[in-house]
Amino acid sequence: MSNNDWKKRLNIVYSTNPDFQYEEETETAAETLPPARQNLRIALDRRNRGGKQVTLVSDFKGSEEAMKALCKQLKGKCGVGGSVKDGEIIIQGDFRRKIAELLRDMGYKARII
Repeated sequence: MSNNDWKKRLNIVYSTNPDFQYEEETETAAETLPPARQNLRIALDRRNRGGKQVTLVSDFKGSEEAMKALCKQLKGKCGVGGSVKDGEIIIQGDFRRKIAELLRDMGYKARII
């Protein structure tokens, strides 16, 4: 498959300067803080979920892959489903106390809101 370089530059205003060089911005990977420096917040949410309860874990500082790995561990320990969306870990059901205990055992600072 050919390299579609032009697709990366859609919606860019071009210069008439013949010496202009387009510089592509590179995303830097978010540095994952060690568990002892994380201050996680655990909350129960029912809004826009058809009356179902979910436990939200927010304020995780780190990469998406690290967040997904933590989500997978929490889902396995609680025996339920969940996902990662918009920088939050979503666990199905009301597991605030259990998740807080699990996170503290892993070395995270976690508090229930």
